[in-house]
Amino acid sequence: MPGLQEFIHKLEEGEWVRPVKVVTALLAVVALTVWYDLHQFQNFHAPEAMEAAQLARNLARGKGFTTQCIRPVSLHLVEERQGVNGRLSRQPPPDLQTPPLYPLVLAGLMKALPFHYEMGPSFYRYQPEMIIAVFNQTLFFLGVWLMYRLAKRLFDPQVALLSAVALMGSDVLWSFSASGLSTMLLLLIMTGILWGLVLLERAGREDQRGPRWYAAWALAVGGLVGLGGLTRYSFAWMIIPVAAFCAAFLGTRRAMVCGLVIGSFVLVLSPWLVRNYQVSGTLFGVPGFALYQETLAFPGTLLERSLNPDLARIGLDEYPRKLLVGAGEIVQSHLPRLGASWVGAFFLVGLLLPFRDPGLGRLRLFVVFSLVVMTLVQALGRTHLSAEGAVITSENLLVLLAPAIFLFGVALFCQLLDQLGAEIPAARPVASLGFVVMACASMGFTLLPPRSVAVVPPYIPPWIQDAAKLLAERELMMSDMPWAVAWYGNRSCVWIPSDANKSFYRINDDQKGISALYLTGLTTDAHFVSQVVQGMDHQWARLATEVILHGNLPPGFPLQDAFRGYMPAQILLSDRARWKEKKR
Repeated sequence: MPGLQEFIHKLEEGEWVRPVKVVTALLAVVALTVWYDLHQFQNFHAPEAMEAAQLARNLARGKGFTTQCIRPVSLHLVEERQGVNGRLSRQPPPDLQTPPLYPLVLAGLMKALPFHYEMGPSFYRYQPEMIIAVFNQTLFFLGVWLMYRLAKRLFDPQVALLSAVALMGSDVLWSFSASGLSTMLLLLIMTGILWGLVLLERAGREDQRGPRWYAAWALAVGGLVGLGGLTRYSFAWMIIPVAAFCAAFLGTRRAMVCGLVIGSFVLVLSPWLVRNYQVSGTLFGVPGFALYQETLAFPGTLLERSLNPDLARIGLDEYPRKLLVGAGEIVQSHLPRLGASWVGAFFLVGLLLPFRDPGLGRLRLFVVFSLVVMTLVQALGRTHLSAEGAVITSENLLVLLAPAIFLFGVALFCQLLDQLGAEIPAARPVASLGFVVMACASMGFTLLPPRSVAVVPPYIPPWIQDAAKLLAERELMMSDMPWAVAWYGNRSCVWIPSDANKSFYRINDDQKGISALYLTGLTTDAHFVSQVVQGMDHQWARLATEVILHGNLPPGFPLQDAFRGYMPAQILLSDRARWKEKKR
C-alpha cells in the first residue's frame, strides 16, 4: 500500500515530523496546564496581585489610575502635595503603589474577555482570577519558548530542549504564573533583554552591522528595561548591568549604544515619574519608601499605615543592618533553591569553567553581575511582604534571572554528559532522563494528591464581597486587608492606621466618613502577648478582643453596630445595622 507507506514515511522522516512534534508539545503543555489549574489553583493570596487587579478594573471602566485600596501614608503624600483638594472627600484617590504597565495589560484583557465579578452561592474559584492566571501562564509559555530559541542559538538543540523542560518543571515559576503577580510579564521582558544583548554583543565582535542597526537594538533594549521599571519599580536597577555590559563588550560602538540604551530607558520611564511627582511629590510613590521599611523605626507595616511618618527617626546605621540581614537571608535561603530546582547548582559550578565562545562568557558574566545587583536591591527593598517569609511575592527579584541561570546550568550538564557519553554511550540517555526527573521532581510532587484548597484564609472572597456590598459605591470602609475589599468587594477601603485612636478620627473627620470597619484573621488571630498586649497593632487587636469576648466598643466610637455572623473569625462594625436593611 504505497499511500500508507508514504503517510508513515512523512510522519517518521518527512515533512510532517516537525508539525507532529510541535502539536504533541502543545498538547502536552495544555494538558499540564489543565491539570495544574484544576488541582493546584488557589485564589489570590498575594496583596499585590489583588491591588493590581482592582486597579486594572478601574482602568477598564474608564476611572483612570485611581485606586480603591488606600494607604494612610498615600493620603498624607497626596494632601501634602495638593492640599485640601487632595482629600478623599474631594477626589478619587490616585494610585501611588502599583506601576502602570501590568494593570494596563490586565485592563486590556478585561476589556476583551467577559469578566464576571459577582460571586454565586456555590463559590469555589473566582472566575476573574482564573482568567488572569491563564493569561499569565500564556506569558510564561511564551517566555519559555523564547528561552528555547535563545538556547538553541547559543548552544545546541539538546541544551535548548533540556532548558525548556527544566523551566516547565519549576514549581516556583508555575506558582508565580497562577499568583496574579506581574512576574511572568517581567520574565518575558527579561528574556527580550537577553536576546537584545546577545545580538548586540555578537555584532560588536563581528562588526558587520551599520549604525542604524545598533541604534535600533540599543533603543529596544533600553526601552525594555524601562518597561520593566514600569512593571516593577525595583526592576529599573537592571539598567546598571545592562549599561555595564554594553560599555564593556561593544568596542567602538560602546558610547553610542550606552547613550541610546540609557536615553531610551529614561524616555520610557520618566513620564510616569513626572505623573507621580505631580500627584504626590514623590517619584515612585509608596514603593519609594521601601528602603525605610523593616528598620527598627518602621517594622512591619508601620510606615505604610502611618498618616505622617517621621523618617528622621531612622539612624544611618539602620541601612547597613537591613542590607546585611536581607542579603544573608537571600544567600542562605533564596539562592540555593532558586526556581525550586537544583539546576542552579550547575550554574554555580559552571562559573569555574571557561567557554570557548567569548560571547557565552560575557553573557554569563552579565547574569552574575545582575544577580549581585538584584540581591542588593532585594535586600534593601525588603518590606513586610518578604519579612513574612513569602517566596511568591513581587519583592522576589532573583526569580527573574532563573531562565538564564537554568540555561547555563543545563549547558554545563550537557558538557559533562558529552564526556560521559564518549566513555559510556549507554549511560547518556539514562543520565538525561535522570536530569529531567530531578529537575521536575518538585513539580511532580506538587501535581500529586492531595488537591489544594482554592480558598486561602484569611481571604474568604464571598464573605469579603458580602461585607463590602453593605456599603454604597461612594461610601468608605476601613479594614486590615483593603486590597481584598477593593478587589472582591469593589469598594473603597482604607488600611487600618497604625494609631487606632488619633489616626482613625483624623481620617474619619478630615478625609471622609468611615461607614464600616472590617477586621479579619490578620487581626483576630493575633498572639495574645506579643501582638495583643505588646505588639505594634495592640490597639486594634485589643478592640477585636473586646468585641469578640465582651461586645464592648470604645465610648463615642462612631461604629456601634456589630455583625455577629462573622464572629469570632472576623469582625464587622458599621454605623448602623446595614445587614438588617439588606434582609428587607
